[in-house]
Amino acid sequence: MTDAVATTGPELDPELEDEREELDERPAKGRPWIFGIWLVIGGLIGELAAFMLTIEKIEVLRDPDAILSCNVSVFVQCGKNLESWQGSLFGFPNPLIGLIAWMAPIIMGVAVLAGVRFPRWWWIAFNAGVALAVVFVVWLASQSIFAPNLRTICPYCLLTWSVTYPTFFAVTFRNMAEGVFGDRARRAGRALLPWVAPLTLVVLIVILGIAQLQFPVIQSLFV
Repeated sequence: MTDAVATTGPELDPELEDEREELDERPAKGRPWIFGIWLVIGGLIGELAAFMLTIEKIEVLRDPDAILSCNVSVFVQCGKNLESWQGSLFGFPNPLIGLIAWMAPIIMGVAVLAGVRFPRWWWIAFNAGVALAVVFVVWLASQSIFAPNLRTICPYCLLTWSVTYPTFFAVTFRNMAEGVFGDRARRAGRALLPWVAPLTLVVLIVILGIAQLQFPVIQSLFV
């Protein structure tokens, strides 16, 4: 009589089994709703500002003497900015860059809200793009305030700045908190995330304060 041979499936490595059980027991991480919603809202506001600047630019091209809706006063206007070389840095109106670039945060925000997970390199690339936007905005702000041919605060430009800075802070701090820049940055990222709004407010106050020191922004609104 032959002994029956029992067949069993391949045995899992005990360490891998423990890892799997740990992952199964770990609670599912909630979607970053606030982050996703901000990307969509910020992107839409940026698109609006770029669209309005594009409309104003078309109006200037049609009639150089046109009275633009964004020309509030001598020092608060967008006419000078749109007609300057700084307003077409790459040979075409800067607002066209905004019309295209602001689609990225909107798409990313919708994807985040839908639960899409992106690889680390994608978040780094997105963060780099937002960082370039900040560099461009800082340059434009400095030109608007200090360039002799400008010395103005452009209302729609200011609207763009007001969403570019918090988008950069939110994306950067989120990536730090999620370990995109390494585990050492996680703690700092989590600590900095609640400070996105206060930091943005400080940056805008500093910009407007510098502008006020250079020319009478506030006074010009009442003339």
